[in-house]
Amino acid sequence: MASAARLSNAPCARSVRRRVVRVTASAASEPPKQPLKSVGFLGLGIMGAPMASRLINAGYEVTVWNRSPEKCGPLAVVGAMVASTPREAASKSDVTFAMMADPVAAEAVACGEEGVVHGMGPGKGYVDVSTVDVQTSTRIGDAIRATGAEFLEAPVSGSKGPAETGQLIFLTAGDEALYHRCAAAFDEMGKAKLFLGEVGQGAKMKLVVNMIMGSMMAAFAEGLSLGDAAGLDPKAILDVVSLGAISSPMFTLKGPLMLEEKFDPAFPLKHQQKDMRLAIALADELSQPMPVAASANELYKQARALGMADKDFCAVLAALQSDQA
Repeated sequence: MASAARLSNAPCARSVRRRVVRVTASAASEPPKQPLKSVGFLGLGIMGAPMASRLINAGYEVTVWNRSPEKCGPLAVVGAMVASTPREAASKSDVTFAMMADPVAAEAVACGEEGVVHGMGPGKGYVDVSTVDVQTSTRIGDAIRATGAEFLEAPVSGSKGPAETGQLIFLTAGDEALYHRCAAAFDEMGKAKLFLGEVGQGAKMKLVVNMIMGSMMAAFAEGLSLGDAAGLDPKAILDVVSLGAISSPMFTLKGPLMLEEKFDPAFPLKHQQKDMRLAIALADELSQPMPVAASANELYKQARALGMADKDFCAVLAALQSDQA
């Protein structure tokens, strides 16, 4: 396994400069695309493991890698091959998928010393399903394309349950040919796939969606807390919400868990707060006011400080309970 040091300080920009001449020389002789048979999957956390499992069950030849190698074991038992580095996984695969926790990890795995970029070349593809900012996605895409390979950003809308049942939504952008090549694989892992155009559009869409989701959950938690302080029956609050115009599958799913303070992670709070931060940063670049999201982000930060980072994002309720105490 590559050490963290060898995967850090990812040289995406240097990779582009180093490889651009090689791409120019080989572009005309790029081999024709073959049907997708072998795939790599990097990152086997809450989302990545079930996604890779569905590809294995669908009959793909899957090579997996994870920074903590013990997470590869359950997939190896059901047929996955295990790579020691992202580079090895990419070199063995037609298309490599990656589900990383944050922009730093995504860029390190793609462009580090033993990163994916060193196993790429004409005829191959890289699909980054992580949630990252536009700049990170662009740097990764430039580095991958400089090898002659194709790149697609494809962040997903959905959490642990949809990943397990194949109900994710893929928000893709980049090389449209790769989007079509991966269509069957997307269909195994998700219920919908959208091609949104140039690299960056998928990242922006995901940040907008998760910013809305995070703001909704913060407001929901505030409502439950206010109702509790006012002496209302919390189950009655859930019933009333479910019957009105603000009814939401998220509220229906998370509400009962919040009342019981069951915060087992389907979507970790630390990732929701990261997405809020990235959305606010995008808004800053565009001079777009985001007062509601900014306030919600502070609530998630407070919940993180209370030790809720690895709990489900509905544990943002804890920040409000702390205030009441």
